[in-house]
Amino acid sequence: MRRITVIGGGLAGLTAAIAAAEAGAEVILHESHHTLGGRARTAPAPYRTNEGPHALYAGGPHWGWLKQRGLLGPLADLPLLEAARLRFHRDGRLRRVPPAAMLRLLLTKNAPVDADFTTWATGVVGAAGARAAANYVGVATFHHAPGQLSAAFVQERLRRAAKVPPEAHYARGGWGEVIGRMADHAWKLGVRIETGSRLDALPTDRGPVIVATQLSAARALLGDASLTWPSGRTVLLDLAVRTRRGDAFAVSDLDSPGWVERFTAQDPSLAPPGEQLIQGQVPIAPDETRADGIARAEHLLDLGFPGWRERMVFRREALATGRTGAVDAPGTTWRDRPAIDRGDGVYLAGDQVAAPGVLCEVSFNSALTAAALALGGRRHRSAPLEAA
Repeated sequence: MRRITVIGGGLAGLTAAIAAAEAGAEVILHESHHTLGGRARTAPAPYRTNEGPHALYAGGPHWGWLKQRGLLGPLADLPLLEAARLRFHRDGRLRRVPPAAMLRLLLTKNAPVDADFTTWATGVVGAAGARAAANYVGVATFHHAPGQLSAAFVQERLRRAAKVPPEAHYARGGWGEVIGRMADHAWKLGVRIETGSRLDALPTDRGPVIVATQLSAARALLGDASLTWPSGRTVLLDLAVRTRRGDAFAVSDLDSPGWVERFTAQDPSLAPPGEQLIQGQVPIAPDETRADGIARAEHLLDLGFPGWRERMVFRREALATGRTGAVDAPGTTWRDRPAIDRGDGVYLAGDQVAAPGVLCEVSFNSALTAAALALGGRRHRSAPLEAA
């Protein structure tokens, strides 16, 4: 029996622990906080907010993996009437449909890796369509200027974020419900989970170690300054307002990256009866302040949720810096990110390391690969072939 240590109890850490335990390893998981989940935590009632939307994309490999183990749980489906209330902020006005040029990009394939998205897309559909498409992808990159990123990177996220029917689904009750089921499953497999257990150095007596933390925490723990990769900087604004007929389901900002969504449209359990839970996500540039992002989010709220200030019963603001997943600049791909195998029996997992996928799929893919490598190269049956 192989003994494996996992550091970090978020999605990546729990996935790695489950995969290793299923293969017969003796696993201990250390989580520095007193609760599991990392960025997949859900706040307790009455307002069950997440740190970001935490959508599960049905086209990703984690979907089948979670479903096969009964960990996916009930999903919150968006009624068609609510879906019809998606609005787009374009040229200073609220509109019902995005520009046709943006939609044409969804059918375009083979975007180049070594060109930025704006330059490539402008050559395909013109400047206006390229700008709208780039800003729309802010919801799947959390980056203030998606058009400056690799065309291939942005195009993949554009196709999946705008797919019809939608790939994005939400776990009823929030991500915390999925984390709870994963933790229970890990415990039944014999994983020893220790919360409130902060490690300042790697254990030396328990075999391979999987570090499934934020890249910044891994950098400090391993003393490896090379563990860096660009990420976004995003203002998060959570609101609860009294229900009003006619509110938008969501407002997508096509003039600059930004998204405001009424999450209780698909899952009323996230707020008390008669109230709606809304979250705004506005990426901001390095020279912008949190107040700049809040002002843009409030403008979208003014357009899509009239009278929201008078109806507000709960408000919370946050700034996510370097905690929104990897973004790939022109000329780079996921293969250029920090490698999973760090040598000497140490492996990385998380959303900014060398594994494919969109948003949390990177955590999932890297976790399965790290577990397979920690087991001596014996690939777990669900480990992604491409990530090896």
